[in-house]
Amino acid sequence: MRHGNKNNNLSRTASHRKALMMNLGCQLITHKRITTTVAKAKALRTYIEPLITKTKATESKEAIMHNHRIVFSYLNDKEAVKELFTVVAPKVAGRPGGYTRIIKLGARTGDNAEMAMIELVDFNEIYGKGISQSAEPAKKTRRAGSKKKATEAPASEEAPVEAASTDAPSDESAEA
Repeated sequence: MRHGNKNNNLSRTASHRKALMMNLGCQLITHKRITTTVAKAKALRTYIEPLITKTKATESKEAIMHNHRIVFSYLNDKEAVKELFTVVAPKVAGRPGGYTRIIKLGARTGDNAEMAMIELVDFNEIYGKGISQSAEPAKKTRRAGSKKKATEAPASEEAPVEAASTDAPSDESAEA
């Protein structure tokens, strides 16, 4: 029975599951976006996000090397660890968590498995452009401010009213 066991075994032995997560994690870090099944994507998210968090904790030289070794023990790929610490870590430094996004793609044609795309959030150019434009804080409005605008508006509306009154007689003379 699996009482209290929250991880998804993915119908694999422990060694096979460990190898699968290593490979998926290395590919995600290298390519920034991969397509896999929904179950594997959800399992990968719980596997990779703590590793990305470890790249941010860099207080001293010893802590940096220790975190490199811990992450290498999970990934076993020197190039992926280097990419994670040099490229990914600076981009996610300000983010408090939630480094990955899972987007469901529908069913695979061969076996009808639910497919999903998992990607690193800070490396998506499509969503990133919208976020960078709206990164400025929204202007806060107060209801009291609308009274000021209401008192200023009639003063500015007087000029268009005069122009409209001069146009009205010319229209009447044109009709007669």
